[in-house]
Amino acid sequence: MRSMTKWLAGIGAGVAAMLAALPLALADTAAAEAMGAAAAAGPDDTKKFIALAAGFCVCVAAFAGALGQGRTASAALDGIARNPQASDKIFVPMLLGLAFIETLVIFSFLISILMYGKI
Repeated sequence: MRSMTKWLAGIGAGVAAMLAALPLALADTAAAEAMGAAAAAGPDDTKKFIALAAGFCVCVAAFAGALGQGRTASAALDGIARNPQASDKIFVPMLLGLAFIETLVIFSFLISILMYGKI
């Protein structure tokens, strides 16, 4: 049940990221339509795709990070449950692994911010 909750949290974070990028894409489309058909075929199309790519980048990173953290914690807790005396040797590497997973999610968030800055 917990893995399903983590999975749903990852999906929810991804959907939230996509919804956050949606107004920018819609506003860009409305501005392109107001300027005419000639402006819509130019670099404004790339701006829409950059906004969608930034949202998709965060979506995939949040989903994969939630999955990775759930699997890491599950494996560590299974190991601790089987051998409680090894909890000190399992707990610290688990925390390091969780920190590395979260770092990758933060890096993808920074990349999406840089992509968003190109608009």
